[in-house]
Amino acid sequence: MTPHASPHPTAGRHPHSERHDDDGLAELLELDAEILGPLLEEVLDWVAPHVRGAPRTVADIGAGTGPGSRLLGRRFPSAQIVAIDRSASRLERLRATAGAPGLSDRIRTVQADLDTAWPEIGAVDLAWAASSLHELAAPDRLLRELHARMRPGGLLVVVEMDALPRFVPEDIGIGRPGLERRCHEVLARAHWNAFPEWGPRLEEAGFRLAGRRRFGVEARPAPPGTGRWAHHSFRRALPVLADRLAADDLLALEHLLTEDAPGGLLHREDLVLRAGRIVWAAHRA
Repeated sequence: MTPHASPHPTAGRHPHSERHDDDGLAELLELDAEILGPLLEEVLDWVAPHVRGAPRTVADIGAGTGPGSRLLGRRFPSAQIVAIDRSASRLERLRATAGAPGLSDRIRTVQADLDTAWPEIGAVDLAWAASSLHELAAPDRLLRELHARMRPGGLLVVVEMDALPRFVPEDIGIGRPGLERRCHEVLARAHWNAFPEWGPRLEEAGFRLAGRRRFGVEARPAPPGTGRWAHHSFRRALPVLADRLAADDLLALEHLLTEDAPGGLLHREDLVLRAGRIVWAAHRA
């Protein structure tokens, strides 16, 4: 599973609950980036030949706590990284974890509601939107504004999860086989991780599509930290699943989420990791 909630806090939410939600989502995003680091490096290996020259300004759209900003900063050592997000607390965490001065002094944070307008950050050479465009109310408007503010030849990279990640075997030894599959079916009906085919919409905004590719990973046994990632992911999805799963499935899920249970996600030795990304790269003509 992955965070379905917007990378931006919901307007009108109580500040204390908003901060708690931000903290939980921040840890989930960090675990995602930590465990899928090699996959994201592979994505950047594919992106790099499409980048024309050394980018001066790189915009991380919906930067969250900054794992993508740090990755981009290391890959493009002469670029200024502009991390854009609506959440002040996530940007605060980004600044606190930006890394050594050689990297942190090249990362600038901008708090902005991208459903209102593109921020005034100057011309952009490379824009990176990882699991953020589909959260916007008006992504097509944003794409047109971004196109107008990119330098000619600039590159936009859109990254989406191709499906919710899989963590547990078909038979977890508790309840009926297929629990995770049924959880995913429920979440799909609730429109978790729903996104359009971005290629035509990028072209409608004026971009010229340079490529589209899927990247995937399947690891058995799962990498270290996968249990914590799975635990956070299922826990975040629980409010949606609680009203829609059968009673026996909910009991099995509660066992998985029990922190001190031998068969819980934090202690299982049979976890797997199946995850993937779909990436679009498009130039501003």
